[in-house]
Amino acid sequence: MLSVVPYYNKPSQEGLYRHFKTITEAVDIPMVLYNVPGRTVTNMAPATTARLAELPSVIGIKEACGCLNQISEVIRLCPKDFIVLSGDDFTSMPTVLIGGKGVISVTSNVYPKAMSELMEAALNGDLVKANELHYKLFALMGTMFCYPNPAPAKKGLHLMGKIATPEVRLPMTEMDEASLNKLITEMKEVGLI
Repeated sequence: MLSVVPYYNKPSQEGLYRHFKTITEAVDIPMVLYNVPGRTVTNMAPATTARLAELPSVIGIKEACGCLNQISEVIRLCPKDFIVLSGDDFTSMPTVLIGGKGVISVTSNVYPKAMSELMEAALNGDLVKANELHYKLFALMGTMFCYPNPAPAKKGLHLMGKIATPEVRLPMTEMDEASLNKLITEMKEVGLI
């Protein structure tokens, strides 16, 4: 189960710890924490993540803080078998190179092969190939967030003929023209359309 940091209330670090601990006591399945301060407004500190990593059912974290310093602290403080996944495509390669195990990716919705190859190269220590793929995909990674997610991914799949409609549910809306043009440009650049 992927469980996100609560939003709106801005809980303290102790509140975050108790929140996730309560979930682990109520549900008997493995939990991956999801720290995404850009969406929740609350950042889970590495020390809090480390406390939670001691709970038996907390097996990992999707870390979308966008900060390699924080990701390094999480890896340093948590048990060796704790799974740290990048939650931001642009930090996926560096996260793996500092000890992370992979990524939960938005870009992989439209280009799973290349994102998989990037992660495989990074995990295998093939820095030349990983670096090449990182920069090949870097502009596309950014474009996946040029408009509120998931609209760019859905529109990209529509442009590729993979889905019939790029419809999103309110309060999300379909992409504006400027963002759509950027998406088309970057998808053409990597050969997706």
